[in-house]
Amino acid sequence: MRRFLLAATLVTAAALAGCGKQQAQSTGSEETAAEPAAAPAAEEGLTDAQKQTLLASLPAPYNTGDVANGKKAFLVCKSCHTLVEGGANMTGPNLHGVFGRKAGTEGGFAYSEELKASGLVWDAATIDKWVANPKAMVAGTKMSFVGVKNEKDRVDLVAYLKTETSAAPE
Repeated sequence: MRRFLLAATLVTAAALAGCGKQQAQSTGSEETAAEPAAAPAAEEGLTDAQKQTLLASLPAPYNTGDVANGKKAFLVCKSCHTLVEGGANMTGPNLHGVFGRKAGTEGGFAYSEELKASGLVWDAATIDKWVANPKAMVAGTKMSFVGVKNEKDRVDLVAYLKTETSAAPE
């Protein structure tokens, strides 16, 4: 039992240490990581068919990603990021609408000057590379996450993010 508790404590500490604590919100709001904003009441989730359309819109290999595994891979990200429209910026920015967005432009979040000047636009391949090693992509980023080393987990994570952070396809 002690070993289990020790292991659980170490896993939790590692997940929380994955995100930098340096990030500050520029909005002056008093939202905290412990109290992320909920999705607007009027918002209804995407249907399975809409999620499949979004997944199919990704280039290979992301269009065949395992969304369920991507959701599991996102657990380490969840301590710093929210996904829902109108969700809180936490240690990291809210990721809703991230695909197609220029890096460092999500309102109400204090990005590093290096990320704002990077010229990156978030697409599947860029997110994959970023999640593998953020500091290798943009020296000076405030994101202290060490990265997801497993390629399949990154592909699946990108697939999950696409289906969870995108508006319903038209």
